[in-house]
Amino acid sequence: MSRAYYIDRIRVILTVLVVLHHTAITYGAPGGWYLNEIPGDASPTGLFFVLFVSVNQAYFMGFFFLLAGYFTPASYSRKGPARFATDRFVRLGIPLAVYGFLLNPLAISISRPPFTMAAYLHRVTHTGWGPGPLWFAEALLLFSAAYMVWRPAASAEMPSARSWFFSALAVGGGALVFRQFWPLGMDFMGMQLGFFSSYIFLFVVGTLAAQYDWLNRLAWPHVRPWAIFSIVLLPAMVVTAALSGALDGKPVNFNGGFGIPAIVYAFWEPLVAWGIIGAYLVWFRDRFNRPSALWEYLATRAYAVYIVHAPVLVGVSMVLRFWHAPALEKFAVTGSLALVVSLAVSTILLMIPGARRVL
Repeated sequence: MSRAYYIDRIRVILTVLVVLHHTAITYGAPGGWYLNEIPGDASPTGLFFVLFVSVNQAYFMGFFFLLAGYFTPASYSRKGPARFATDRFVRLGIPLAVYGFLLNPLAISISRPPFTMAAYLHRVTHTGWGPGPLWFAEALLLFSAAYMVWRPAASAEMPSARSWFFSALAVGGGALVFRQFWPLGMDFMGMQLGFFSSYIFLFVVGTLAAQYDWLNRLAWPHVRPWAIFSIVLLPAMVVTAALSGALDGKPVNFNGGFGIPAIVYAFWEPLVAWGIIGAYLVWFRDRFNRPSALWEYLATRAYAVYIVHAPVLVGVSMVLRFWHAPALEKFAVTGSLALVVSLAVSTILLMIPGARRVL
């Protein structure tokens, strides 16, 4: 498989969005995080945060799984089952363990001042394992194990527009079913299974895309109708919330059950995600598939940034908690600082002998 520089750049952008996503939750967006400094509201800033995290959640983690799936077949074929399993353990299992036992207690300790080494060590020994954002590595370990048992096959033909549409309906239906058992906000071993309908589907699509070269064959005629459809559907969540009484302070349940908001949300996610993911792939491939020293520097640190960003972001948020400023301003400053500091920490970590084998 030839080097796909554009995929490295997409990984960098998605990693930035992960950090900003968690920053938005810190300052009023809905979602679970270590620190919620400012409560959400129905102000324009609050609505911006809701739309920002909702659109992110619709596609960005699923996109990570698609890209992970895309590189899985070549890795498996090149290394064989034993080396493939060992590599997955090193690249995913070790960061997952380090985060769960050391960085998760660190993020918790920083978010609950005063921070002391004694309090941190107590949490290390008593809090128990928690994957935090590294639930992604946990899930990818499971997906990789499943791939080793069952290697999917499909037609070599590019999926038609009809296939895109019906797959979105199937994924939305799957999400609706999942959320009857695991409503959004409910964790199972650190993973929110209510989102896993799209994650599983996109990982499988990634493996098939590698097998049949779908990413290189994907073109604007395939993507353009879906990109337009995604843009048209973007306000649907806000409209649904408004019609359900959110602007009047009424609680609106998007998380599970068979209410209209939950049904709209389950189907809205894939219907929006397919167009965004397709547009990313074609636009970046056509315009940015070339070597770049800067992007190479960022790409080699993206995974490490993902791993360390939680305690870094919480630390920056705590340092700035006495700064009284509008939520949007704090979001921009805190998110930018967290990205810079996470990048610096990642650069230092990669200097450790053997770190590149893991990170």
